[in-house]
Amino acid sequence: MPRILSRAKYHSVCLAFSFSVLAPAAVWAANPPVSTQWGVVNEPDYPANLCATLSAGLQSTQGSLDAVDADGKTPHPDQERLQAAINACASGAVKLVVGDGGKDAFLSGPLTLKSGVTLWIDKGVTLFASRDPKDYDTGEGNCGTANQSAKKTCKPLIEVKDTQNAGIVGEGRIDGRGGSLLLSGDNAQKRSWWDVAWQSKQGLKQHAFRLVQINGGQDFTLHDITLMNSPNFHVVSDGLDGLLAWGLKILTPSAVYTRPAYACPEGTTPDKITPATCFTPDTVKNTDGFDPGQSQRVLLAYSYISTGDDHVAIKAGGQKPSSQMTFAHNHFYYGHGMSIGSETNSGVEDIAVYDLTMDGYDSPNGNGLRIKSDASRGGKVTNVLFSDVCMRNTRYPMVFDTHYSDNTGNLLPDFSGITVRNLHYTGSKAYDGGYVVLRGIQQDGQYLPLGLVLDTVQFDGAQPTFLGSTDTSGKEKPSNVHVTLGLGPVSFADKLVADPKARFKITNLMDGMPVETLDCSSAFVPFSSVVEGAPI
Repeated sequence: MPRILSRAKYHSVCLAFSFSVLAPAAVWAANPPVSTQWGVVNEPDYPANLCATLSAGLQSTQGSLDAVDADGKTPHPDQERLQAAINACASGAVKLVVGDGGKDAFLSGPLTLKSGVTLWIDKGVTLFASRDPKDYDTGEGNCGTANQSAKKTCKPLIEVKDTQNAGIVGEGRIDGRGGSLLLSGDNAQKRSWWDVAWQSKQGLKQHAFRLVQINGGQDFTLHDITLMNSPNFHVVSDGLDGLLAWGLKILTPSAVYTRPAYACPEGTTPDKITPATCFTPDTVKNTDGFDPGQSQRVLLAYSYISTGDDHVAIKAGGQKPSSQMTFAHNHFYYGHGMSIGSETNSGVEDIAVYDLTMDGYDSPNGNGLRIKSDASRGGKVTNVLFSDVCMRNTRYPMVFDTHYSDNTGNLLPDFSGITVRNLHYTGSKAYDGGYVVLRGIQQDGQYLPLGLVLDTVQFDGAQPTFLGSTDTSGKEKPSNVHVTLGLGPVSFADKLVADPKARFKITNLMDGMPVETLDCSSAFVPFSSVVEGAPI
């Protein structure tokens, strides 16, 4: 539901990002249209034409299919008929429905979508991914292992390449089974995909598959679908013009691989034992939710994401910039933030984030709003607006850092034109006001300050601690930063102190006018009210 905005005169100049362009919520049912930089976008319709309707022939047990393929003899029994139906469809949808006797599951290896074809997974149906690494291996023989090679050696479960008007829709689920033991290779019955991923904490490179990979093309739609338990990233686009994700749900790990509230018993998680028998969002590494890269006209709306890495990571590490992206009316839970980076070398601009609710559950790895890069992969990031944000229980509410890693190079990050407007942080049980990281860059005679506007920002109770890195010892202070405060009030303004030696400059434009704080009293909703069986 739209919330009351505090300073209407600002929103008249916020381009198409503000709620003022929408009629009152009562005019519509749920999910009214969304205003974006390229026009008003409506909730997508389901396909009118059905090319094929396929009935499920397998039965899951409490959300798991591990009993069905335990012997490893039939790791992907539905792959051929699914791909054949997609190939035979000229234009329309291939719909997966509940089968005789309530059978609810399909089991497949990699699938390829084509132009004009939508995969429709009906309510009550789950498309489960094969847990046999051979099904995804690109020929290197490394998929399902961790080693020193950085080469990607696993195909995605669903690959989309240079298509037009394709999509994945429906109220069903796609389950990557990241916590299930592998069926072949060196790690057969010894590790799950997430156990393999945890080896990256030991300096190795994991080889695990992504759930949905979209390369090139135009106008891809994700509508209502639930994606869960991906071994690696959930949704990745590269060079796509037009990505509409509406009502998307991403949940990792699901209840199948954990305990309620992620209360794993001591000694059961991958940092303690292999194979692990219980997982938390902090122990399923590199499971980004939604990563649009080198793409434009991207909309993520009315979506819910809880995962083990970035909720969103806008990347720009290729030849094209990432631009014209809107993220509206979303709810984020566990995760590493509404992020830009770390690859920004081809440029990021014209990004709008509004009506965002974030509840980090006091994870030690939790981030809120984040822009990250370093000298090995940096570039220009500008014209970014974060507005109307409710946040709580997040260790790092804001992180804008040009030294994301110690990697060196001459691709310097340049973050400017970054605005945070109408943010209300209601506090953290574990971290009080949390930590805010601000750091621009100065290298080899080049001075590229972080250019940040904070306008109407309220932290309840304890105020944040300001650092120059995520090293919470406080040894590094903000540096190479130009902060503008106002016109609306900033609750921690008196904690910001200019420091000429650190090139930390402050411009105070706060006008002292009384402003109503963004109302977050009904913003936070449990994930279990959105996805049945969610652990939180």
